[in-house]
Amino acid sequence: MAVIEELIKEDKGTLSFGNFDLDSKTKLDGFEFQGDKYKIKTFKEITKLERNGSFVYESVPGTVVHDFTSNENTVEFKVEGLEDSQITLELEAGQEYVVVIDGNSTGSVKTNLGGKLNLSVELNPGQISEIKIEKL
Repeated sequence: MAVIEELIKEDKGTLSFGNFDLDSKTKLDGFEFQGDKYKIKTFKEITKLERNGSFVYESVPGTVVHDFTSNENTVEFKVEGLEDSQITLELEAGQEYVVVIDGNSTGSVKTNLGGKLNLSVELNPGQISEIKIEKL
């Protein structure tokens, strides 16, 4: 897979976004998808996605996300980057979730009062990891 040249796009009913090849922060605001408006900020140091003004996803350093889907119980996506990445997602506050990376459960994690869930993903150039987060 590759970086998303247009920063964010619809891909078979899912979202794909991010470009870790950019040297300077690049933004796109007002992307419409399934009745929501998205804003993306991305470059080699960070990738951040907002939906209707609310935080959705952030990675440090920047990543490319493919096939991102979410509903009230599950978030799923594929991620790639140049090096290990710290990913933060906003989910339901105070809930417990199971995190599965490349088919292996990393255990359960409880979100904080703000609903933030943090996970680390080991990434190497050309490698794609599949992430699934499911509410218990």
